[in-house]
Amino acid sequence: MGNIVAISTAMGNGGISIIRMSGDDVLNIASRVFSHPKIDVKNFEPRKMYLGTFHYENVYDKCMCVYFKAPYSYTGEDVIEFQCHGGITISNLIYESLIKSGCTPATKGEFSKIAFLNGKLTLDEAEGVVDMINAESESEIRAGYDLTLGKLKSDVEDMQNGLTTTLAKIEVALDYPEEDLEKETYIDIKNALLPVKEKIEKILSTADTGRLIKDGVKILIFGKTNAGKSSLLNALLGYDRAIVTDIEGTTRDTLEETYIYKGYKFVLIDSAGIRKSDNLVETIGIEKSIDGLKYADIVLFVVDTSIPLDDNDYDIMSRLNVKNTVLIANKSDLKQVVDVDKLGFDTIIKISSKTGEGVDNLKEKLYDMAKFGSINNGSIIITNARHRDALKDALDLINNALDAIDNVKELDLVTMDIKDAWLRLGDITGNSDNENIINEIFSKFCVGK
Repeated sequence: MGNIVAISTAMGNGGISIIRMSGDDVLNIASRVFSHPKIDVKNFEPRKMYLGTFHYENVYDKCMCVYFKAPYSYTGEDVIEFQCHGGITISNLIYESLIKSGCTPATKGEFSKIAFLNGKLTLDEAEGVVDMINAESESEIRAGYDLTLGKLKSDVEDMQNGLTTTLAKIEVALDYPEEDLEKETYIDIKNALLPVKEKIEKILSTADTGRLIKDGVKILIFGKTNAGKSSLLNALLGYDRAIVTDIEGTTRDTLEETYIYKGYKFVLIDSAGIRKSDNLVETIGIEKSIDGLKYADIVLFVVDTSIPLDDNDYDIMSRLNVKNTVLIANKSDLKQVVDVDKLGFDTIIKISSKTGEGVDNLKEKLYDMAKFGSINNGSIIITNARHRDALKDALDLINNALDAIDNVKELDLVTMDIKDAWLRLGDITGNSDNENIINEIFSKFCVGK
């Protein structure tokens, strides 16, 4: 086996930079470039930090060295880490010195791929690491952390074990047809498949919430020109992001910004004001705004309640789905001339983008509508589209097998569906030998992880 090396910390000036090696000869390589005043590197106690000197040709640094002995390391191989001063130049020089000393530059995710191949982590656990690294909110970190703990892996393995037992029963029935076990076997198979089906359905029921955690709750700010949409965006963000003027049609394209509330991500989409326009650019923006209604999780219909409603307001109302719409009665600091209670909306929030009145109430209402408060801490939440698709495929195959059983079809056909369901579940953890999926996942890692 070879030896790989990478700078595992982000490039830039900082207090510490970590250069990581993994392989069967890294201890010898370290002994040639690192010296301790009392102990030879080859005699280092594993998992203990040693302060010494890195020296190779004209490269010097006083730094720390730690040795992780196989198999008790991240990769399952011998691992050496140098914690040097965090300058860009010194990090690169040490990295290049280790390449000259016998290491090969690590590719994206190669350390984690080696860990997977050595049975140190499963694919879903590896994806949890990526999710934590790329997380933009506390909820994403928690979901990624749950994956690293193997919560999904445990459920998947239980389901695969159940399917394996079921396949064994089918093999008995096929191998000993003279025993006339088929009728009894059909009943046993169905009773074994139903709990697997229920477990998949339970996990899949979290996928919508998982999508909101991963991608954020998409909130479309919708209304006619000069209703105060951009001002509302700025008020929710807490700073001036969108241009606000008295000129109609100032916003001509959608503008997306994100804020975090109670650890969850909310994506605000400021849209062009809805009105009839002869301006080509503005018309395109209006069409994009209307199209956004199809994809928004929640729509904020902004109405300027200090002036009477007009045809534009009523035209907009005709396009809205009341169930996912919040009527924003804007400019509550001015004299009110619109009776919003008669407009037929279940959820109405009175706000003033100018004074900030009602903005906190709106944030709390959006949190409630997303149903984040109902999440059971410790439960599995599917945030990964690959996991969701694999579970959906496995569920379809199990349903096919159940239909075949109900219609008393050949056991060979039932076996095929169960085997394919087992493989699709295995794609989640890597227990299916699907090399394409394995390579795709580790390509998403940064170099050094």
